[in-house]
Amino acid sequence: MILDSKIPQGPLEHKWENYKKKAKLVNPANRKKLDVIVVGTGLAGSSIAASLGEMGYNVKSFCFQDSPRRAHSVAAQGGVNAAKNYKNDGDSVYRMFVDTLKGGDFRAREANVYRMAECSLNLIDQAVAQGVPFGREYGGYLNNRSFGGVQVSRTFYARGQTGQQLLLGAYQALMRQVGKGSVQLFSRHEMLDLVTVDGKARGIIVRNLDTGDIERHAAHAVILATGGYGKIYYLSTLAMGCNGSAIWRAHKKGALMASPSWIQVHPTSLPQSGDYQSKLTLMSESLRNDGRIWVPLKEGETRQPNDIPENERDYYLERRYPAFGNLAPRDISSRAAKERIDAGFGIGPLKNAVYLDFSRAIQEQGKDKIKEKYGNLFDMYLKITGYDAYKEPMMISPSAHFSMGGLWVDYELMTTVPGLFALGEANFADHGANRLGANSLLQASVDGYFIAPYTIANYLADEIHTGKISPDTPEFEQAEKAVKDQINDFINIKGTKTVDYFHKTLGKLLYDYCGLARNEEGLKYAIQEIRKLKQEFYKDVRVSGQGDKMNTELEKAGRVADYFEIGELMCYDALTRNESCGAHFREEFQTPDGEAMRNDAEYQFISAWAWKGENGEPELIKEPLIFEEIQPTVRSYK
Repeated sequence: MILDSKIPQGPLEHKWENYKKKAKLVNPANRKKLDVIVVGTGLAGSSIAASLGEMGYNVKSFCFQDSPRRAHSVAAQGGVNAAKNYKNDGDSVYRMFVDTLKGGDFRAREANVYRMAECSLNLIDQAVAQGVPFGREYGGYLNNRSFGGVQVSRTFYARGQTGQQLLLGAYQALMRQVGKGSVQLFSRHEMLDLVTVDGKARGIIVRNLDTGDIERHAAHAVILATGGYGKIYYLSTLAMGCNGSAIWRAHKKGALMASPSWIQVHPTSLPQSGDYQSKLTLMSESLRNDGRIWVPLKEGETRQPNDIPENERDYYLERRYPAFGNLAPRDISSRAAKERIDAGFGIGPLKNAVYLDFSRAIQEQGKDKIKEKYGNLFDMYLKITGYDAYKEPMMISPSAHFSMGGLWVDYELMTTVPGLFALGEANFADHGANRLGANSLLQASVDGYFIAPYTIANYLADEIHTGKISPDTPEFEQAEKAVKDQINDFINIKGTKTVDYFHKTLGKLLYDYCGLARNEEGLKYAIQEIRKLKQEFYKDVRVSGQGDKMNTELEKAGRVADYFEIGELMCYDALTRNESCGAHFREEFQTPDGEAMRNDAEYQFISAWAWKGENGEPELIKEPLIFEEIQPTVRSYK
């Protein structure tokens, strides 16, 4: 298979404009004849469903939550990037493009990255029009702050709840279309399979999570906006319901999976405090604007942080990366924290954390100013830990967070299955090997509001004469039978171990061998152990309850079954990339001072993987990365 990324001709800054000029359109009368399924109601899903509904298409919107407002976009707290240059500090679309490409270690397509930066200019105006209460200066002007990996202020924020406010704006737009009847909303429905007819995506099989009923839904196109699979590690910043099943089931129907091993570990999570935890709490990266990260100079330090004098503290990010300091990118900051913790300088009860200190910022700016910027985050920290971060440093630790990998998509955000599109974190497209902070809300929003409405229309223009897609075909019947068979298999295993046991075991295995650091021996070991664990799962998992009733254990079993296969592919992907880049740090490929060593001569490509069956070896298909505007350089933040 040869991958066609469909990048338009012309100079970089004109590619998107050239595409829009030539894209096919569907006239308003014909849009009523076309059906589109959107799975997921986060920023990407809500925005594209609302946009297509407004345009006049018939849209069905699905989410497994009880309300679209509970989609996980709410958890992206710190802000959303836009190259508005409101601070007059040298920002521009081009600088944002360079920062993003460099932040991703030159492992993303130039054209996609530039388009995201270009579309960022429109997003803030769109969000303000929807009523998103962005932070403002005293005079009423929109305010900005910085995030890791950049030296300008381009991050717009609504205190520490930016994702929630942006999602409320998209939710209002979605519900307006629901009220008009152009969008049908199916909450508490989980996609269990993709249906293809003659090679095209034509619908999905879903399970009603309240009744257990299996349903068929047909359409001319299917859009997956189902987020990432970082919950594969069990302990992560993601909600318990987050999963990778929708994109994985699409992968098994022919959609290639790209760069699965590139999973970001966030540097500012609350540390694990015990085995009882099911998730970790994310503290916004925006805190690194004013907080300084340090560990004691003395190994195994037992004194309280405020009792440790300044000259006995190691501000290791400021020491190692003076140009960016505490705003070094996430992958670099997370590895630096792990290095200090592993070397014996960790703090907290389990010695698994580092300090994030606001004493200087409070002294210089005053407590009220810090409270104005981060008050809800400090309140959350106090409620969870019992410590007052105004009086002593926060304790933070790296935690699994965002998956840069996902379904391979071309410039139109279409997968290798015609008619199947992937938006937001469900695709691999814009971040390369490491996502810069505040680009996740940006990508999800521009995919849904500004990009997919053009590219999906370009596809649907050829579907006008297709007629209504019927769910009463052998393909739908076969897919429904396969889903029901899997449900019955889970119920009938009647083993002795819980689904959570297998998820926890898999998560620890991946974190140890395919987490912040990887090596050949560990990855090969992990693949063997994942296969053993998967065999044990299908022999000894216990799923209580019935298949045709509400059953949360059954939901989890399906997702964990997919995680075994996703985890194995993650290790395969990491094993075949003999370099260190972004979130992929192979211990064999590093500089003498412990920095990542990229290999452009052999690995300047996107790894796309094809499913070859239950017992088949996945097939690697390479998409070469060609850089015309800027040439890859050694990624340095020193």
